[in-house]
Amino acid sequence: MLFREIPAENVLVFNDTNRVLAKGVGFSYLLPHPGLRSWISNYSVTFPGDCHMPDGYVVIPHGCATLVLALDGNGYFCNLFGPTTKPVCVGSDANRCQALFITEFHPAGFYAFCGIPQHELAEVVIPFEAINPTLSRMMAHSLETAADFFDFIEGIDKLFLAHLKISSYHTEFSLANQMLVDSGGGVSVARLSQNVFTSERHLNRLFREYLGVNVKSFARLIRVNRAIRLLRRRDYSLTQIFMQTGFYDISHLIHDFKSICGVTPQVFRDNLSDFYSEIAKF
Repeated sequence: MLFREIPAENVLVFNDTNRVLAKGVGFSYLLPHPGLRSWISNYSVTFPGDCHMPDGYVVIPHGCATLVLALDGNGYFCNLFGPTTKPVCVGSDANRCQALFITEFHPAGFYAFCGIPQHELAEVVIPFEAINPTLSRMMAHSLETAADFFDFIEGIDKLFLAHLKISSYHTEFSLANQMLVDSGGGVSVARLSQNVFTSERHLNRLFREYLGVNVKSFARLIRVNRAIRLLRRRDYSLTQIFMQTGFYDISHLIHDFKSICGVTPQVFRDNLSDFYSEIAKF
């Protein structure tokens, strides 16, 4: 199998400047094929043994599905993390793995490959075999047969391209979702529904169908993830952050941040290495 045979340093020499988002010791982030970029944010390959993470390492929720193909002492397994609004501790599980290949979907992106209402997958972790056994087995086969890492990435691209079920969503959802992201989560449900000429109830139904959460919940996730980006910059005070992220005041920022991330903004800033936040969304 590919990751058993190819050392991490050989995987991480993937140098296509049009696709590499970031890389370092034991990890690399890559853009997918251009034909997939409306649905998939990025791929990442990580070797926990080379970049050991804290056992309490937490993934910050971003409302998007994530697919994890992992190699541990028992072989390969593939799990789907459904859209989530809660922090997920992954450090101890990840550190038991030799290698991880992760597919991060855009908001509503996974729906295009499965057609399953995303609210049915929200807040759950499930073997991918139960969702799409054909694609799950073909991904494993690609790992077993790829000549090298470049061949593997090309094979994964082809698999996802072949399994795209739809090319567009309802116009009302697409417009409202883009407006919400562009505004940093600062547009109300009422205003969105007016702008896309549909009812608030119908708009929330579309968001739950395609994205897994309602409009208000997704707006909060966007604002908090925007705040996280600014918290990583030491030149921004908490006052500056709440002013640029659409919160009513600092107390509302702290309340929403803690409810989504499990800690206050200051604790997050003081312990940045204990958290993972998405690099290619929002």
